[in-house]
Amino acid sequence: MAEENIFLFVPNLIGYARIVLAFLSFYLMPCCPLPAVFCYLLSALLDAFDGHAARALNQCTKFGAMLDMLTDRCATMCLLVNLALLYPSYTFLFQLSMCLDIASHWLHLHSSMMKGSTSHKVIDLSGNPILRVYYTSKPVLFVMCMGNELFFCLLYILYYIEEPAAWLYWLQGVCAVICLLKAGISLLHLITASQNMVACDAADREIERTKAQ
Repeated sequence: MAEENIFLFVPNLIGYARIVLAFLSFYLMPCCPLPAVFCYLLSALLDAFDGHAARALNQCTKFGAMLDMLTDRCATMCLLVNLALLYPSYTFLFQLSMCLDIASHWLHLHSSMMKGSTSHKVIDLSGNPILRVYYTSKPVLFVMCMGNELFFCLLYILYYIEEPAAWLYWLQGVCAVICLLKAGISLLHLITASQNMVACDAADREIERTKAQ
């Protein structure tokens, strides 16, 4: 039987397309707001399809999980860098958001894989009830992720609109609430992942002590 080429799995191909769209968005951000936002949101939207493809085709892989998470985190980070240039007085808040987002997801993914999960979206259902709802309810996960991304995209696009329509401000307000909730979940990620890592360390140290005896 021929060896499988994991790099060419369908969900990973979708992941590569997301990366291309994200880089195109970054390139367009200084000059072309609407095309930049279109490419950015399309890249984010495709995140909802690679997971479905992985499960449907039995192509769930650790590489795909890492690719998915890094694409999300790097894309958001680059958008926040651009926002920091547009809104310099809020740079600290953007920096804080970047640190929390990257640290919490990286530690959560790493701790999940240490426990045998193939993705940070596969969690112990006996664990934190908030994270359980967040990851097992697809509508909740979609609304939270897209609302968060849409909030930052609106901040970006509104900078270039001289007289925005009132509904844009209403939408931004709703997305701002979602963004704050998402930040709270990221903080919870950081805490629970730290606890998981410490539990793994404690278990390893107990095994070493048992062997020493």
